[in-house]
Amino acid sequence: MTKDLDRKTPTNKTVSRRRFIAGAAGVLAMPHLASAQSAVDALINTPGRGNWDDQFDAFTSRAPASVSSNQPILGPNAPANLMQAIAQYQQIVTSGGWPQVHPNVPLQFGVYDPSVQQLRQRLIVSGDLPRSAGISDSYDSYVQGAVRRFQARHGLSETGYIDEYTLKALNVSARVRLAQLETNLTRVEDLGSDLGERYVLVNIPAAYCEAVEQDSVALRNVAIVGRPSRPTPILNSKIFEIIFNPPWTVPRSIIQKDIMPLMREDPNYLVDNKIRLYDNKGNEVDPMTIDWNAEKAPNLTFRQDPGPNSAMASTKINFHNKHAVYMHDTPSQSLFNDIVRFESSGCVRIENVRDLDVWLLKNTPGWDRQHIEQTIHAGISTPVNLADPVPNHFVYITAWSAKDGVVQFRDDIYNLDGAPELALQTTSGIE
Repeated sequence: MTKDLDRKTPTNKTVSRRRFIAGAAGVLAMPHLASAQSAVDALINTPGRGNWDDQFDAFTSRAPASVSSNQPILGPNAPANLMQAIAQYQQIVTSGGWPQVHPNVPLQFGVYDPSVQQLRQRLIVSGDLPRSAGISDSYDSYVQGAVRRFQARHGLSETGYIDEYTLKALNVSARVRLAQLETNLTRVEDLGSDLGERYVLVNIPAAYCEAVEQDSVALRNVAIVGRPSRPTPILNSKIFEIIFNPPWTVPRSIIQKDIMPLMREDPNYLVDNKIRLYDNKGNEVDPMTIDWNAEKAPNLTFRQDPGPNSAMASTKINFHNKHAVYMHDTPSQSLFNDIVRFESSGCVRIENVRDLDVWLLKNTPGWDRQHIEQTIHAGISTPVNLADPVPNHFVYITAWSAKDGVVQFRDDIYNLDGAPELALQTTSGIE
């Protein structure tokens, strides 16, 4: 579960997509359709429902409804924010939950179909569509904006139409979502509130990194985390060092699982990727002298030269941990555009990592943005100790609410929440 080998995604490879296991258990049983409709209507119109929905007009609803803010996932108010969300979802469950959506036609802007009524009801109950939008067969700009907001809250592509993955997220029951919130409240309470005045947080299921200062997010970077078969560990540590232009010593697990098969397919792989072999005396070994068909990998050190195309590209961020994982740059920047970003062997790749470098070295004299760029451009491996080590937290939070009141959910990628409806169904793009 250490640093993985970045490989370019073939152009004909199916793009990994977010998949939930079909269906949602736990919907409250209703004796017939009329009573189900009555329960939904009662919930939509209840005076105590609160101000859960965003009021936006037809023009603004055509744009993606951003749910991001500068409020961190964790912090002093995180438990209270989750408790408020739990109270809201308890009311939804008590009132009968939300309806399942069963489209008769592809649901997208401009469609008129009776199944849009189900969609409107579903989005009103969860607070994504304003009650004033009403119930009709029309998939108008209000519905489109509400769908985008729902997608943003669930980490999905903000397309504004109902694809397979959005539909499965819509049809996870309110009862299951409530249990997910309760599970994550326990996790948040166990973490405590003293994370540091300045800290870095990687939320593994959300696949992003927050740099937090004085309870406000200074940076939020997209990340790539461990695949389910090689998960990123949950940990707490302190970042003490950044290495610019780092060489990469390949972990034994990757040599055995990845490089051995690659060398059988392409004997020039190591040379082409500037990976050198060394014996225990530091002598370089010719790859052509190795039997790559052997069952076990050779007892040699595999080290990749520094450079923009190396596995770690410009940056390696070190912190003490028993898992030998770290954060780093990558030459495969296109992977950050994927919705499903569970591709690594345990380490965490950070998009726009140089912004994080600057933030981490803020209190280290002589290391401003210009000096960092000059050092990287020089191409020489350069370790830099932080003057003030920064706390670093890898957490597993699949449901949260910041003080802005927006409730967010993510897939349970490592199956730790205990509900199959929340799991990420892995594909060839992940395993």
